[in-house]
Amino acid sequence: MRVLVTGAAGFIGSALLESLGRKGIEAVGVDNFSAYYSPAYKLARLQHLGFPLDSFPADNSHSSTLNSKLTLSSQFSTLSFVRLDVCDRSAMGALFVRERFTHVVHLAAQPGVRRSLTHPYDYLRNNIEGFLTLLETVREYPVEHLVYASSSSVYGTNSKIPFSESDPVDRPESLYAASKRSDELMAHVYTRLYGVPATGLRFFTVYGPWGRPDMAPMLFGRAIMEWKSIRVFNHGEMKRDFTYIDDIVGGIEKVLFGGWKQEGPHVYNIGHGSPVDLMEFIGLLEKCLGREAPKEMLGMQPGDVPLTYADTSALAADYGYRADTPLEEGLRAFADWLKDYRKDG
Repeated sequence: MRVLVTGAAGFIGSALLESLGRKGIEAVGVDNFSAYYSPAYKLARLQHLGFPLDSFPADNSHSSTLNSKLTLSSQFSTLSFVRLDVCDRSAMGALFVRERFTHVVHLAAQPGVRRSLTHPYDYLRNNIEGFLTLLETVREYPVEHLVYASSSSVYGTNSKIPFSESDPVDRPESLYAASKRSDELMAHVYTRLYGVPATGLRFFTVYGPWGRPDMAPMLFGRAIMEWKSIRVFNHGEMKRDFTYIDDIVGGIEKVLFGGWKQEGPHVYNIGHGSPVDLMEFIGLLEKCLGREAPKEMLGMQPGDVPLTYADTSALAADYGYRADTPLEEGLRAFADWLKDYRKDG
């Protein structure tokens, strides 16, 4: 067994790579260190996994050829990493020929609903062209299972709750959501035409240590620690299906190694299944960090939605998925990590 993890310097990708390493599973991570947020923060995630920082210059160049050597982790003997842009067709093909992957988790993408309103071409290239390159590569060099990241954003302003895989997803509220729905459709085509064993996971709001710095949990946590005000959109009238990172990683692994379900839906929700009021989330985080922040109450942002709520019954039935981490327990772990990270930084 040999696993490829794309987007391995990202939040979910680095957590998955660590989990695979702890289990002794051979895995190769790739990432292009895009400058959407600080490449130095992404490098710090890799350093946490035992990869030497001097192996990855923190510039934004993209190599057109595959580096000859993988960088090995000093902490996990089964983990390695190479800097690579998944849109690079020749480099991706060379990597598959050399490494002979059996499983793939595709997490590389341009994230961010709000940024998609101002940088649309980034989403076309990274989310659609990048995934197409991967699908073509897997078509040429078959694997046992390809698991790829979709998003709860595909549901748009769906009024039926909880969100179910059978709900209509033809009215996205952002280009980011449209790009993720496009990925699902492309995967469906490659499954039907070429037998690519692809399964998509619609992630709901993920939080935890090493989280994305542009996401609400990190923005709130940093503001609370720095005695700054928190920007609260839609005047706090929002609910999110906050899901702890360990539950997400565990779910990915259950799907990846549980085998492709030929008769399954091929796209699943993965979340906690219990939406939380935004103000309750903020209050619990303030409690965990031991201080309270002033609130700047603002209107709804374009492209955003007031509620996300995952029906995870299909994933539970087909793969035995459960999200076991209570919100306060997850926030306590996140808060403890954030305090240590800021102290060390």
